[in-house]
Amino acid sequence: MSDDAFPDVRWGRDRPWLNKPITAFTSSRSGSWIFRKLVPYDHKVLVRSRGRYTILGPVGVPLLLLNTVGAKSGERRTNPLTYMRDGNRIYLVGSNFGQEKHPAWSWNLLAKPDASVSIGGVEIPVTATQLHGDERERAFAQFVDFTTTYENYTGRTDRDLRVFALDRR
Repeated sequence: MSDDAFPDVRWGRDRPWLNKPITAFTSSRSGSWIFRKLVPYDHKVLVRSRGRYTILGPVGVPLLLLNTVGAKSGERRTNPLTYMRDGNRIYLVGSNFGQEKHPAWSWNLLAKPDASVSIGGVEIPVTATQLHGDERERAFAQFVDFTTTYENYTGRTDRDLRVFALDRR
């Protein structure tokens, strides 16, 4: 599979001078609370633009729409998530803003690993694999390198944050 398995699209651009204050804010409990409250609005923007635009776009956060089938309901569920790209794979972390419970989308992927993502207006069928051990640590390190917010989330909960690799089907 080529390195073009997923489009390399981000709205906005990295602004290094904003990274430190944004990371400090999003790492705080109040910042996480505010971002959780923004998620429904961002979800609407992402869905209407088919993953092309996001409220967080101006700061260059890589976001996608993950489309799963509900583990209990059987209904289609769509969640906006930050991702890291590594060649022909995409990684997701089930941080849930450092809350005590795993996010519902992670349960959905465990129950039915066939899903899809929308990136830059393109919907792509994927298969998800939960990562463990060294592979999980390497993927998680990419998120921490991008923003230490993910490392801070691990200090808020006793659970191991689930990490998934998505491969194009």
